[in-house]
Amino acid sequence: MDFGFLLFLFICTLPRISAQVFPEATVIVKGSSRTAETDDNFVCATIDWWPPEKCNYDQCPWGQSSILNLDINHPFLAKAIQAFNHLRIRLGGSLQDQVVYGVDNVDPCLPFMTVSNGLFGFSNGCLSMERWGKLNDLFQRTGAIVTFGLNALSGRSHIRRTIWGGAWNSTNARDFIQYTISKGYAVDSWEFGNELSGHGIGASVDANLYGKDLIGLKSILDDLCKKSNSQPLLLAPGGFFDQQWYARLLQVSGRGVISALTHHIYNLGRGDDMHLLRKILDPKYLDRVSDKYRDLQLTIQRHGPWASAWVSEGGGVFNNGGHLISNTFINSIWYLDQLGMAAKYNTKVFCRQTLIGGNYGLLDTETFIPNPDYYSALLWHRLMGNAVLSVDINASSFLRAYAHCRKQKQGISLLLINLSNTTQFTITIQNDMNIDLDEKISIKKTKSFVRVIKRTVSWIGKKASYDAEMREEYHLMAKDGYHQSKTMLLNGTPLEIAEDGGIPPLNPSLVAVNSPLSVAPMSIVFVVLPKFEARACA
Repeated sequence: MDFGFLLFLFICTLPRISAQVFPEATVIVKGSSRTAETDDNFVCATIDWWPPEKCNYDQCPWGQSSILNLDINHPFLAKAIQAFNHLRIRLGGSLQDQVVYGVDNVDPCLPFMTVSNGLFGFSNGCLSMERWGKLNDLFQRTGAIVTFGLNALSGRSHIRRTIWGGAWNSTNARDFIQYTISKGYAVDSWEFGNELSGHGIGASVDANLYGKDLIGLKSILDDLCKKSNSQPLLLAPGGFFDQQWYARLLQVSGRGVISALTHHIYNLGRGDDMHLLRKILDPKYLDRVSDKYRDLQLTIQRHGPWASAWVSEGGGVFNNGGHLISNTFINSIWYLDQLGMAAKYNTKVFCRQTLIGGNYGLLDTETFIPNPDYYSALLWHRLMGNAVLSVDINASSFLRAYAHCRKQKQGISLLLINLSNTTQFTITIQNDMNIDLDEKISIKKTKSFVRVIKRTVSWIGKKASYDAEMREEYHLMAKDGYHQSKTMLLNGTPLEIAEDGGIPPLNPSLVAVNSPLSVAPMSIVFVVLPKFEARACA
């Protein structure tokens, strides 16, 4: 075969190679109506009860990160929370149904200890009121919004397998809530139980019994808070979604008891799974969990429309998270996709497992230095408002797109996630408001589509000015292209804290709105369009 023929073949394949590596994609944002709404404080993080002895897969990654032993005076911790200007923090986890509250006659008030016959291999543990006071000092200093998980197994007995029965003994919980109110500690919401729904994890409680106990707990809250200016929310059950169990819980407890149905998301599986990286980058695998969000939404609509949906614990990988995965850049692809998907299905709050602790902490367990997901969470919190907009995308399934009204400002914010490790997408962002149906159907990946649509949006086709015709771009990538790096780049600059723990500024690149937008392989981009016309955001 001569050189001339080889050159001819190469030239013929160039367009195909180009289309594969730099395909054009059109993202149409439907700004005419909201499809869902989140709470203003949608981003949430947990602090767990696990002691240092909690180990899985020959790893013990919890260190001193428990509610009982966390260094709450560490300056990095306070600065990390304050940066959110009101971060919701959930106190809870697997051991919460073994917690005794050290009010009045609880003596001695001991921490969790390893035992052979306890749930999860641990004894009961005690939260002293001294420690509770110090935690609340932290929350008040940092402006945190507190959700506290109550012990729902108190007074019950083990019947068989994972099943627990008997009446819930509310005495200790009531005393604790009363003490909390008397001290002026602000608890926004109380969550009843942890992973006791359905077959449970370690223990389970029948939905009929659980529902009756919730009625009793709501009565306690109403009685203790009747003289208060604010009424805390009651959440339940903080478990894995089981449609029949959740529906029955709503039916038994009835209207006006539960404010939110809470569930947990660990859709990536075990921490020692050799396929974790593949799962995070597989759009079909990521899409599977959408069924959970959809089914919970339908269950609420049919059986308890007075309640909302929360993810009160979402870590992706159960049993401590994935070593060198859950605390690295690549996990932000999973995490931000979950935030986008959960919001799309009207989830009001998403609590990340964890703020600190295990392999999935937003902060490093030993140094308190933010991991990449911390910055992903902070950017979402600052940019993505509570109004969710629908998006149509004309591209490979490896490009993910989510749109919200801009946080407390005019315009919209768009999140783009590129799961491909080879393809760079060139994006055209368009407004759906004035496009007729025939034009929508005829969308092509061509420049002619841009010409057809220019007249329909106010921020395309005009002379760019610095004030009115710029967009903000926040490109997130891994340092040195190593996707398991613990250093994230924002517009090419490493995100690193100051010596005193100060969070670095998260400054955007300012780009003319009519200039091309590229999303590099294995990268994440937040785009803010201040002049995007969206009636839903007015």
